[in-house]
Amino acid sequence: MSGRLQGKAAIVTGAGGGIGAATAQLFCAEGARVLLVDMDAAALERTGARIREQVPGASVQLLAANVADPASATEAAKQCVEAFGRIDVLVNNASMRNYASFADATPEEWHAVVGVNMVGTANFCRAALPHLRQAGQAAIVNVSSCYAVKGRKGMALYDATKAAIVAMTRTLAFEETPNGVRCNVVCPGSTLTDFHVNRTQAAGKSVEELKTQRQDTSLLGRWAEPMEIAWPILWLASDEASFITGTTLLVDGGLHIK
Repeated sequence: MSGRLQGKAAIVTGAGGGIGAATAQLFCAEGARVLLVDMDAAALERTGARIREQVPGASVQLLAANVADPASATEAAKQCVEAFGRIDVLVNNASMRNYASFADATPEEWHAVVGVNMVGTANFCRAALPHLRQAGQAAIVNVSSCYAVKGRKGMALYDATKAAIVAMTRTLAFEETPNGVRCNVVCPGSTLTDFHVNRTQAAGKSVEELKTQRQDTSLLGRWAEPMEIAWPILWLASDEASFITGTTLLVDGGLHIK
């Protein structure tokens, strides 16, 4: 590891598993001190323990919280500053899924998904920005989805809010560049996260069977591993991407051009 985030402090939401957990581990391996946020306290503890085991000397803090609650964002910023003295990087990865069609989705379902995916992202940006501005060379990386730019059926709420995150990130880039905060968005494709694995096993299917289900959803013909999404997030968070802001990076194995 090259110490790309040496001396920096980061907040990663949705860090209980999948892309968030991989990102937090990679950040620690690259020298960052990281506050992990997730509403699943047990998953958060497992992630924290795994990082400490696999990254000797890793400095991690845990916060079990729902990102849709603005008080959680305030507490996260406070805890990060108290523990590490600063905030240099914010990764908004937490998200909520819903499988209703446009015709069937209820207002309550819309509010729930918007509350996590859009308002949750806004909550953490608002709470962290005063500290990110003080850091000098700070970065926000929002995690959207390849389906923010490519249509499909059956995921109206999720995809609409993921598209909104792309627009929100552009606005952030315009507003925060004068304050020394770069803002970019990563759009992952099909990723073999804990969510998909657990959902498959609950349906009585094997992980090997799951792996055969996305062979036609990218040019590469396979799922991504969470770490394959974490690496681009790391790059955008690091000073290596110092001339990049307002960018949407598709990390989807070519799905968006199929």
